[in-house]
Amino acid sequence: MSMDKIFDAATVEARIAAEWDKRQAFAAGANAKPGAPGFSVVIPPPNVTGSLHIGHALNNTLQDILVRWHRMRGFDTLWQPGQDHAGIATQMVVERQMAEAQEPGRREIGREEFLRKVWAWKRESGGTITGQLQRLGASLDWSRNAFTMSGAPGAPEGEGGNFHDAVIRVFVDMHDKGLIYRGKRLVNWDPRFETAISDLEVENREVDGQMWHFKYPLAGGETYEYVERDADGNVTLRETRDYISIATTRPETMLGDGAVAVHPGDARYAPIVGKLCEIPVGPKEHRRLIPIITDDYPDPDFGSGAVKITGAHDFNDYGVAQRNGIPLYALMDGQARMREDGLSYAESAAIATAAARGEDVGDVSAVNLVPEDLRGLDRYEARERVVEAINAEGLAVTDAEGSPWVERRKIMQPFGDRSGVVVEPMLTDQWFVDTAKIVQPAIDAVRTGRTRILPEQHEKVYFHWLENIEPWTISRQLWWGHQIPVWYGLDLEAPDFRDDQGDDQLDPVEMLRLLNEDRLVRPGEIQHCAASFDEVRAKFFDELAAQPAPIATGSVIEVEDREAAVDAFAMGLAEYQTTGDPTRIVYPVWRDPDVLDTWFSSGLWPIGTLGWPEDTEELRRYFPTDTLITGFDIIFFWVARMMMMQLAVVGEVPFRTVYVHGLVRDEKGAKMSKSKGNVIDPLDLIDQFGADALRFTLTSMAAMGRDPKLGPKHVEANRNFVTKIWNATRFAEMNGVFSAPSDQPAPQHTVNRWIMGETARARLALDEALAGYRFNDAAQGLYAFVWGKVCDWYVEFAKPLLDGEHADETRATMRWVIEQAITMLHPIMPFVTEEIWALTGNRSTMLVHGDWPTYGTELIDPVADRQMNWVIGLVEGIRSARAQMGVPAGAKLDLIVTEADPAARAALAANAPLVERLARVNPPVDGAAGRGMIAVAAPGASFALPIGDVIDAGAETARLEKALAKVEKDAAGLRGRLSNPRFAQNADPEVIEDTRGKLADLDEDIARTRAALEQLRSF
Repeated sequence: MSMDKIFDAATVEARIAAEWDKRQAFAAGANAKPGAPGFSVVIPPPNVTGSLHIGHALNNTLQDILVRWHRMRGFDTLWQPGQDHAGIATQMVVERQMAEAQEPGRREIGREEFLRKVWAWKRESGGTITGQLQRLGASLDWSRNAFTMSGAPGAPEGEGGNFHDAVIRVFVDMHDKGLIYRGKRLVNWDPRFETAISDLEVENREVDGQMWHFKYPLAGGETYEYVERDADGNVTLRETRDYISIATTRPETMLGDGAVAVHPGDARYAPIVGKLCEIPVGPKEHRRLIPIITDDYPDPDFGSGAVKITGAHDFNDYGVAQRNGIPLYALMDGQARMREDGLSYAESAAIATAAARGEDVGDVSAVNLVPEDLRGLDRYEARERVVEAINAEGLAVTDAEGSPWVERRKIMQPFGDRSGVVVEPMLTDQWFVDTAKIVQPAIDAVRTGRTRILPEQHEKVYFHWLENIEPWTISRQLWWGHQIPVWYGLDLEAPDFRDDQGDDQLDPVEMLRLLNEDRLVRPGEIQHCAASFDEVRAKFFDELAAQPAPIATGSVIEVEDREAAVDAFAMGLAEYQTTGDPTRIVYPVWRDPDVLDTWFSSGLWPIGTLGWPEDTEELRRYFPTDTLITGFDIIFFWVARMMMMQLAVVGEVPFRTVYVHGLVRDEKGAKMSKSKGNVIDPLDLIDQFGADALRFTLTSMAAMGRDPKLGPKHVEANRNFVTKIWNATRFAEMNGVFSAPSDQPAPQHTVNRWIMGETARARLALDEALAGYRFNDAAQGLYAFVWGKVCDWYVEFAKPLLDGEHADETRATMRWVIEQAITMLHPIMPFVTEEIWALTGNRSTMLVHGDWPTYGTELIDPVADRQMNWVIGLVEGIRSARAQMGVPAGAKLDLIVTEADPAARAALAANAPLVERLARVNPPVDGAAGRGMIAVAAPGASFALPIGDVIDAGAETARLEKALAKVEKDAAGLRGRLSNPRFAQNADPEVIEDTRGKLADLDEDIARTRAALEQLRSF
């Protein structure tokens, strides 16, 4: 089949992708040589809700390059695909669709029905990114596609697998070992979704904010001398105060203050440390007091230096409260509205004031310090009311005009990246991994080199996070996800299982009466963890066996929640009261409604996708995996957690190398964002320029430790590279090259021996670059070889040889060189190379399974290498001189040899026809330089080109002088910018480096132009 005039990327890519799929070209072990070592990569699982963005395109292109390279080298290769179930994102999508269709909400239809809708959505719309990755050319083993919810209860047909079983087994195992526990801690809380979220799901934005300054009066009207000093110790302010001043951006949280903290070295407040002050909000008759304490957290130089401590609603305050034994008073419900539950304000204020005086008040979860008139309000409405009340009482700090002092300033505010609402730090009961108990092996694995992180600079981020690790919140208040395998039951022997008069030792009939009258105080709960209800039922039976009849004789049943458990228990007691039959009493248990954070399940990704906990062949062959390629932003969210989890579960690192790529920015270096309007859709680029052009562009920019700067013009330039390869191959086809033998030739002509050596150099450099994860070097080296050496020089050198005595060897050499070029290009540009491979010979395999070359320095011929590089240097010198002097392209000049050593004369004699043809010169003759000539140098030789008769020297001089003036002006501007201290101090390092590079180019241009002018002035 002959080649079309142009390469139609859209048509070819779809056809080739289908052919790869038909032949199962990407299956695990495909093209593996007998006894070959394994090479495995797991894809960082994209969200099932996701679509291909430019970061995915970079990440998966780099993975694909490594996988294709190893597959062609005969490794037993697996690239494991899959998707993450994306708890919040998926639940949001489905709930939004239900709302748009005016269907009942999830709480109305119930958990089981809602999950059916989610699975239906996943089946219909959850595979978008899979098709997009296939368009990119990603050679994943799609037959092994994994999903982090596969095998979960209620999963429809086709969603089988054991990933869910693996996740639940790990939870149970870690729970039983004491590595997972339930506790109350401060977490990021999304009020829209009413769930805890991870730091990665929080987007910190700079917004316009306000900072209010308020007075906290000292208890009992006490006063102190407040003194401010300058840096030299001179007094700048001295006054008597009966208050301490604080500043806050969130006045509504003042209601939950537990203390005011100052730095221990802040002399201004030394007289009042340990005293009490009054929170300036709330009913006057119940105005409560809090202590003034010291802690290293407050910054004496920021604001007043005094910080209100609201431990239940601020992460920094939480730390201060924990260190100083300050109670944590929760103010808001799950929707970030002011709490309505708990004790009255009067009771709550009394308990909090007792705590402030150092009394032990025990559990404060029922304490509600929201005044009754603010309960149920949205947090922002409550904020307005709090500010109004303080201002009305005259307890706002005032400015010079006597008005309440409110600073307008930019503040950083956390938003849920999915919900778009402000995240609230919230004190809630959550499940945690006790990371301190499992972190050390993950640290040691990198320190000892079992796993290496590239570039090494990212090791610092990894170590810093792990060495300062906090407990890991793994529960989410969602329905879509792995439901936590813990069941609860009423603790029938708990001390607080009594009536509201304090009576205990109740018999079942009395329990029933009190339950029916709603007088039974909430009893304690017992809990058991197991992989299934059948397993947990047995644990509850064992628990009940030690209790007196008739409860122990009852059956354990599962109910929906705690409320249903109380109802079921009451019904069982009623049956017993009526019949006297103890077997009618039931013991109801309910499952924890929360699900596991997706980072917990994806933390098991390497072993879970390979079939663990079963002892599968894939697990034995491909684990640990070899390379993980990921973005810098999830080093600790995912990479570190996978390290901890795999080491804790199976005692092995999940991967041997972690390569961290940069963030793809726009062509000006700015971070892409929808708000800026500079987001680049990779699918648009593929539609416009083809997948190969995009892949090559991203690869050529993937310098280790640098952020790529991408614009459409870059991809367009590499689309031209695709065209160049295609046209060079068409030239070869039209000249009968592919009818020549396909074996490695042994040519005699210098040109052919030279290009074979250049091919060997390119192969050695490419393998070295890929082995070192220097993807940009790999791409740029191939570009220089294929475009620069093969297309620009070899094809031109070969044209006159195709009709002479060296025609056969030139055809054989050209065929071999082109086949080697497309073989080496294939991992980066798979589509065009696969098409060329199919069109240029009868192949037994597709190129995806082609043999990777192994030749090396033995193909480099020093004599041919020296001669052809000499010729190239001379031709380039002549072309540059002609262009600099404005010589017409069609003009053929004399070439005068003014000086040449024997080696230069030999090179010229052997290759004169090539020089004449490519440099547009006449046959060389010996002579002397004279007026009207320009000089050109080559190693061991000097030449002169008479141009006086073909150019207007005066006009050229004027043109070059004008060009020189412009370039010198531009260079002066850049030089001035670089010498400006403010530029050096404020500009990004990349901008400074780019400016220096531009200046260096201009300086070279200035030098060339001045040299040309010198020659023109000698005419």
